[in-house]
Amino acid sequence: MSHLRLFAADTATQPLFESSDSSEISAVLAKAGIRFEQWQADAPLTAHSSQAEILAAYAADINRLKAERGYITVDVISLSANHPDKTALRQKFLAEHSHSEDEVRFFVRGQGLFCLHIAGKVYQVLCQQNDLISIPAGTAHWFDMGSEPEFSAIRLFNNPDGWVANFSGSDIATRFPLLM
Repeated sequence: MSHLRLFAADTATQPLFESSDSSEISAVLAKAGIRFEQWQADAPLTAHSSQAEILAAYAADINRLKAERGYITVDVISLSANHPDKTALRQKFLAEHSHSEDEVRFFVRGQGLFCLHIAGKVYQVLCQQNDLISIPAGTAHWFDMGSEPEFSAIRLFNNPDGWVANFSGSDIATRFPLLM
């Protein structure tokens, strides 16, 4: 189940707000400029579905976003608990960073925790299967896939080079809870 926790950026001890209601999550995030939606596949998928099958199952929503926001590259990324570089990859994404383009992720399966540092607050968004999150360019954030990652996500990019991070050097991400 999707979940949102909102903290003051200077303390991670007590959330200012918490919800698992997708409509409420979407409304709170929209006020901060973050898109949060839930999609349904147009075709049945399994854990072994190919990238082409996954993209075809969500083609209508993908094409809507591409037309709306000008995304030019779309792919599917999958990571499993048996990936040999899972620990290094987790560490890389845990450092606060931003991008010169939107970061758009749709969870086909599994989960991930996006932490957004906006206007003195930290929004922790647990995204799960059927959740889309779109983080605007320049928004400071970090991502936790957990110690035993198991997810597939559709990514949309404006930049044909894909994921390019600008790290802030801040240690803020170390002060907030992570996925186990």
